[in-house]
Amino acid sequence: MKRYASATEALKANGSPSVSFEFFPPKSDAMEERLWDAVTRLEPYGPAFVSVTYGAGGSTRERTHRTVRRIASETRLNAAAHLTCVGATKAELDAVIDEYAAVGVKHIVALRGDSPDGAGAPYASHPGGYESTPELVAAIRRRGDFDVSVGCYPECHPDSPDLGHDIDVLKAKADAGATRAITQFFFDPDVFFRFRDRAVAAGITIPIIPGLMLQSNFEGLKRMSGLCKASIPAELHDLYDGLENDAEARDLVTANVAAKLARKLAQGGVEHFHFYTLNRAGLAISTCRLLGVKAAAIAA
Repeated sequence: MKRYASATEALKANGSPSVSFEFFPPKSDAMEERLWDAVTRLEPYGPAFVSVTYGAGGSTRERTHRTVRRIASETRLNAAAHLTCVGATKAELDAVIDEYAAVGVKHIVALRGDSPDGAGAPYASHPGGYESTPELVAAIRRRGDFDVSVGCYPECHPDSPDLGHDIDVLKAKADAGATRAITQFFFDPDVFFRFRDRAVAAGITIPIIPGLMLQSNFEGLKRMSGLCKASIPAELHDLYDGLENDAEARDLVTANVAAKLARKLAQGGVEHFHFYTLNRAGLAISTCRLLGVKAAAIAA
């Protein structure tokens, strides 16, 4: 991987980075309005794709399907649907895959998913379902010419015994036909670089895209980090300290933290960033602008 002496040199050499955005499906009319505000405002930034998540245990599967179909039919965005092994048989998942193909959705984010019994509960595959992400990836590729993204954990999956096991799992996903891997969020660029180096050494050739979190509620960020075992540097505790009642200042901090991390990653040759937006367009736009990504006019 090419290394640059500075973030400025990296961004200048590579031009504006490629970006993608993750949304979550709405649970109410108000949340749906916020989601579509985010989709509308972020579309001009030309993301490579946008993805729509499931809730824990697959709890928002139908809302995810509806949201992805609407993005595919009402926007010019490349919509990617999350699909997990949780709570469905192989036949049910195959039918969903075929439905996506029929409506023109050609990108799926294939994940094992979390236990339907909640965070921390032991995972068990669904009776008659796909046992693992590599199985699901292979099934998706058998059923059509899909672009398939998968997840990876640069600081180790909560259920994994060690990082070596995570690398083996990622290799199995790549061998099954995954197109790219998107990481869980992290805050230390060296965490990403060490993981990428180990993946390359293991013969993994698919792109590994850093996932960057745009969560300005620090208490919420700590809860999320605890669930996925992502470490939070002491610097972030200091930056958010005393801002509990100042949402505007927290947003400014969050955008600058994400942009600073992206610049450091750019020095190590990273050219694509995936933003976990939490359906908040303003934070994503601020971060993109700090990285030199500007909106373009969309032709009618």
